[in-house]
Amino acid sequence: MAEREREHVRVAVIGSGFGGLGAAVRLRRQGITDFVVLERAGSVGGTWRDNSYPGCACDVPSHLYSFSFAPNPRWPRNFSGQPHIRAYLEHVTDTFGLRPHLRFNSEVHSLRWSNDDLWWEIETASGPLVADVVVSATGPLSDPKIPDIPGLGTFPGKVFHSARWDHDHDLRGKRVAMIGTGASAVQIVPAIQPDVAHLSLFQRTPAWVLPRADRRITAAEQWLHTKIPATRAARRGLLWGIRELQVSAFTKRPNELGLVEVIGRAHMKKAVKDPELRAKLSPDYRIGCKRILLSNTYYPALTEPNVDVIAAGLKEVRGSTLIGSDGSETEADAIIFGTGFHVTDMPIGHRVTGAHGTTLAEEWKDGMEALRGASAAGFPNFLTIIGPNTGLGNSSMILMIEAQLTYMADYLRQLDVLGGRIALDARPEAVADWTRHMQQRMERTVWTTGGCDSWYLDANGRNTTAWPGTTAEFKRVTRQVDLAEYTLLRPPAGRRTPATTEEVAA
Repeated sequence: MAEREREHVRVAVIGSGFGGLGAAVRLRRQGITDFVVLERAGSVGGTWRDNSYPGCACDVPSHLYSFSFAPNPRWPRNFSGQPHIRAYLEHVTDTFGLRPHLRFNSEVHSLRWSNDDLWWEIETASGPLVADVVVSATGPLSDPKIPDIPGLGTFPGKVFHSARWDHDHDLRGKRVAMIGTGASAVQIVPAIQPDVAHLSLFQRTPAWVLPRADRRITAAEQWLHTKIPATRAARRGLLWGIRELQVSAFTKRPNELGLVEVIGRAHMKKAVKDPELRAKLSPDYRIGCKRILLSNTYYPALTEPNVDVIAAGLKEVRGSTLIGSDGSETEADAIIFGTGFHVTDMPIGHRVTGAHGTTLAEEWKDGMEALRGASAAGFPNFLTIIGPNTGLGNSSMILMIEAQLTYMADYLRQLDVLGGRIALDARPEAVADWTRHMQQRMERTVWTTGGCDSWYLDANGRNTTAWPGTTAEFKRVTRQVDLAEYTLLRPPAGRRTPATTEEVAA
């Protein structure tokens, strides 16, 4: 298609969750208005739009799970529910004037880097465009993962994933099978248990569940946080500081987590009196190896007479009969999969073709790798928000997102300073050094030594998901772009000949 027929923007942001909206705000604050936010759905919210299952809420305190530049003094609870978080993101969209930049129903079908023009050619559901820089903020919790279960197609009842909840299907009086015991299931089970005829919970691996210190935030507190912003900042700072102090136990000294395990066992024992059920629910790995769950209602729900815990995965489906990996048979009218997302195999990777004609998925076939969690070698002017090794196990991802937005802002500033039509491509050796450093640090973490298999690990057993340090450290290492870690590209008159940053400086 001729260039004149395609819209050309400076920056294209993919996704309108926390990462995408945060990027949009940062761009506007930097004086950049020539950008679009490409969203496949019809509204903002990302994972907080898609996950609307009963009981859906955040397991990070509200005053920490929000942008530092957009505080909300009127959070209703310590741990806010999905409707309030989604409403917050809509509020951010309006407050910062982002709607003119939003392109809804514009799923990105492909992105292809042009070595001649030094821009990204983008095909979307709403038409083509080109962008000098692409910021991918699709997030790790965007594409649900349903395991390939033999015979699932023969099931006569309703089947859906927790992130695609069918609100039109009435579960009352039905026999429901819940597959998985992760962060979604721990909220869904107590929410639907009183209404269903019978609930069968298929549990491959028991989770560590701790008490949830949730309560209503009083009107007086909300008034105080509104009238005296320093109190709001102090609350956020305290919540952040406590979590920063906990990090070393996860990343350096997992043996210190034994006391937390005592709290977890006591929490279970208080609610679950049946020793046989307690045995099923007792993890045999170090707490923190898999995501720690917070709930005061999960264990009590499992003790109700209409609930069965099947300590096995779902192996096969024969009509309305579900066969567990332990050989057990269960009848069900509906199956709900709480089986997570494509985290270590980002679906967007199959749609992004870089400078060497290979896709990001092909380059990452042996594991995700990106310089400072943002830049993959061979993909110039392509930045990822919540990229490889930027996840957290015990604090707020919003802190990590804001650090990455600072890196994005400096990346764009560097392009402005260097001037002209240029691009930055992460050096393979810089990416390799960063990745090696991440994996060396990962060796002593609870995610590696804890004795479990978690969604933090990729198909090769490498942890390409979590950040092995504090949020303060991540903020420090992403404060600015080091040009020595990049190759500078300029379009030649004839064939492209990349110039190094050292050559440019000379």
